[in-house]
Amino acid sequence: MFFSDNRKAAVKKLRNLVLNSKTEISVFRKKLEAAFQNPILPNRVTLSEHVYGNIKCDVLIPEIYSSRRIVLYIHGGCFAGGSCASWRNFCASIANTASSRVVVPEFRLAPAHAFPAAMEDIQLCFRSLYTEEQISLSLDAVPGERAEPEIIVAADGSGATLALAVLFTLKERYKKSVKQTILFSPWLDLSPSSQVFQEKRSCDEVISADCLRKSGEFYTYESNLQNPLVSPVYAEEEMLKGFPDVFIQMGEKEILLPDAIKFKNKLEENGINCTLDVWKDMMFMFQMADEYLSSPHLALEKIGKLITARKSCPEDFFADYSKSAAKSRAGGASKAGGDLPR
Repeated sequence: MFFSDNRKAAVKKLRNLVLNSKTEISVFRKKLEAAFQNPILPNRVTLSEHVYGNIKCDVLIPEIYSSRRIVLYIHGGCFAGGSCASWRNFCASIANTASSRVVVPEFRLAPAHAFPAAMEDIQLCFRSLYTEEQISLSLDAVPGERAEPEIIVAADGSGATLALAVLFTLKERYKKSVKQTILFSPWLDLSPSSQVFQEKRSCDEVISADCLRKSGEFYTYESNLQNPLVSPVYAEEEMLKGFPDVFIQMGEKEILLPDAIKFKNKLEENGINCTLDVWKDMMFMFQMADEYLSSPHLALEKIGKLITARKSCPEDFFADYSKSAAKSRAGGASKAGGDLPR
């Protein structure tokens, strides 16, 4: 079936993800929820709710999934908006393509709950998730063997800032369980020295320097903007010890791209594998406009293959496994976008 992109409609929808200085927070939140909430989940993914460490979470479960692997997804929304409900469809698509359960925490939002409230909520959620997964796996483990969960941390936009802050502060035993970090259009530098504010590039149709500036003001105080827990590009060497592989996926048109390149270089200087997957002619969070663009489908397919290709999750750990499912997952990486890490 031929799919014709509707870029104008995609941009109009995606602009609801970003805050600007002229919009009241209450209006921003309502528009975001209205644009992205959808009661119908795709691909027969089912929804349940669970509380991890006193944090209410969505748990999205595909028909076929690994019992060892789980994705913790931290949503964006400029620190001040977004919810499990508005990210539910997007995360359901990830659950399906990655054959993995996806947990989405409902963390506190700025400005009522400024830094470090959201980070603390996610830390609490992570530790509880790790413990529950470890207990669950140990029940089926061979006597004498220590069962370790395989956690994938994924996030977008301001959620990527939060996810990285949590990873920077995890104790070693928790950090070892994180096998991959996947970031969509990450916010990596909110400080005045960011290239976003220096270059003022106008090619990004969705997000602006004004959005990042205003979001930073809501999230924390000015002198804290260079804190690595707020602007991950300033991460210190000690924070990066034992850090998992990082995969960044974003659009070629994004004003955030220079910061992503800077962050990638920093990770590689510290011996951390990082792949930057840039999609030609795409904008901020294009993956969330799949009804208007063809690229989101290919981009998420690539993410799914990246996750399921991990050798540490053998096929005998798959629930509901069938030959037809195996056939549907077979094949190489999508030709669109950058190369998958070897």
